[in-house]
Amino acid sequence: MKRFLPFLIFALVGPLALAGGYSDKDMKQTAAPPCPDWYADNEWNVTIWGTYLFTNTDYDPSLWLVDIVQSTTEGHPELGTYDKYIGGDHAWGGGGDIKYFFHKYFGIGVEGFAVNAHKTGFDIFEDPTVPVFTRIKTRHERAIGAVLGTFTLRYPIPCTRYAPYAFAGIGAIFGGGESDQLITTPVPGVPQDAFHTLARTEHSGSRSELLTQFGGGLEIRITKNIGWTNDLSWGVIDGPRNNFGMIRTGLNFAF
Repeated sequence: MKRFLPFLIFALVGPLALAGGYSDKDMKQTAAPPCPDWYADNEWNVTIWGTYLFTNTDYDPSLWLVDIVQSTTEGHPELGTYDKYIGGDHAWGGGGDIKYFFHKYFGIGVEGFAVNAHKTGFDIFEDPTVPVFTRIKTRHERAIGAVLGTFTLRYPIPCTRYAPYAFAGIGAIFGGGESDQLITTPVPGVPQDAFHTLARTEHSGSRSELLTQFGGGLEIRITKNIGWTNDLSWGVIDGPRNNFGMIRTGLNFAF
């Protein structure tokens, strides 16, 4: 019996000890390596991008300057529809921003952009006492720019290179908003119509306006320091006839 007891103890305890040893070894061999961290805390981001801007208002200005004069003399000028600040229905340009992510999920920054916009208008002068009636349609290109302070929220998806983000900003936009106003004065004793009135165009220059912006997009990190960004934003100036959207794509450099 005394000789049999050690064999009994080994038979019961030995397999458990061996099983425990192999389990630890197997766990060490099959443990997955940690995921790479593509986005970091305390990270500076410098982004450069190209943009396409589109206005909220359909671009359909009046093409018949005689109709503009006639409708103005009747008290309800028909100028058609067009954006009151950008002017045309779209513009191309570019910009950049600098952001500091004091946590990988949110950051603050400064953004600036410029676009090459165009504006159509008219130049009318009429004096039936001379008589003279000149009417010219105009079109000119000009740069419109903006500077904003921004706040960004992003969510780096774990174990991936992708980070959806949303942002909002407030600042100023400048270089647009020119307008043409037709002033008509009846000629005494003469029927008031498009060809029998005193008419002249008054031109106003560009003006600066408050701009708020919000949007969202997606960043894809090519390396830990270089990413590709794509987003869509909406800018609000002063009323729905001045609002615009922007589609942007560019490269982000993280430090």
